[in-house]
Amino acid sequence: MTAERPPEHVLTAFGLSGVQPVPLGSSWEGGWRCGEVVLSMVADHARAAWSAKVRETLFVDGVRLARPVRSTDGRYVVAGWRADTYVAGTPEPRHDEVVSAAVRLHEATAKLERPRFLTQPPIAPWADVDVFIAADRAAWEERPLHSLPPGARVSPGTSDGQKSIELINQLASLRRPTKSPSQLVHGDLYGTVLFAGTAAPGITDITPYWRPPAWAAGVVVVDALSWGEADDALIERWDTLPEWPQMLLRALMFRLAVHALHPRSTAAAFPGLARTAALVRLAL
Repeated sequence: MTAERPPEHVLTAFGLSGVQPVPLGSSWEGGWRCGEVVLSMVADHARAAWSAKVRETLFVDGVRLARPVRSTDGRYVVAGWRADTYVAGTPEPRHDEVVSAAVRLHEATAKLERPRFLTQPPIAPWADVDVFIAADRAAWEERPLHSLPPGARVSPGTSDGQKSIELINQLASLRRPTKSPSQLVHGDLYGTVLFAGTAAPGITDITPYWRPPAWAAGVVVVDALSWGEADDALIERWDTLPEWPQMLLRALMFRLAVHALHPRSTAAAFPGLARTAALVRLAL
C-alpha cells in the first residue's frame, strides 16, 4: 500500500515545490523521494522531532545516517511530514552486518539522554507507539503484560495471539537478573538497514528505546531468525555481547508481546517466533 502523496504546501515548506515525488515503498516506510530529499509521514510528532534532532549531529563510524532537512522556517516536522537526506540502498539479508551496525550505532548513542516520552506509560486508545511501549515493558516487568492499560487486549480472534501470551509466561520463568545499564538504543533495525553494494550500511531513522545495547542487537537476531531465514549459528556468532542469552530472551519476549497485542499481526508470523524460542532456550 502506497502512503498518500505529500501535499503541495508540504513540498513548498521544505523548499521542494515543482519537484515530482516518487514513492519509495517499504524500505522508507512509504516515504517519497523528491530529488535528494525523502518526505515521510510521521506517526508521532515528538519521536520524529527527537530523531531528527539526534541525527542532525550524530556521527556513527561505518554507517551512512540520513540527516534531517529542516523546513524553510526551521521546523523538523510540517503538517505530519518530515524530510531527510536520501540514502541509497535496499534491505538485504546481511544479518551479521546489521548486528555489527547496531553495535557501532549504540556506541555513538550511549551519550544521549533519555527522552521524556520514553518514561510515559502507554495510553488508551491504543496507537501503534503504545503497542510497542507495552510490549517492551512486558519483557522486563515481573509479571508480563500485567500492567496493560484498560482497553488493551490480545489481537482479536487469534489463537496464535493467545499462544504468544502462553509462551511469554513460560519464557519469563527463565529470566535471571541482569546488570547491563540501559541507554538510548534503536529497537527496530531488522529490515530497515539499507545496503548498496560495498557502501557502508544506511540507517534512515532511530526508533528509540531505553534498554541495554545487547538487547537491541538481540531484537535484530530474533527477527532475522524468525522471519529472515538466518542460519541458527547467528546466535553463537554474537555470544560475546554482554549477558547475551538473557538479552536474547527479553528480545524474544518483546517480539512475542508485539505479536500478541498488535491489531495488524498475522498468524503467519507466529511459527517463526516459536522456532526462535526453541533456539533461544538452547542458548540459555
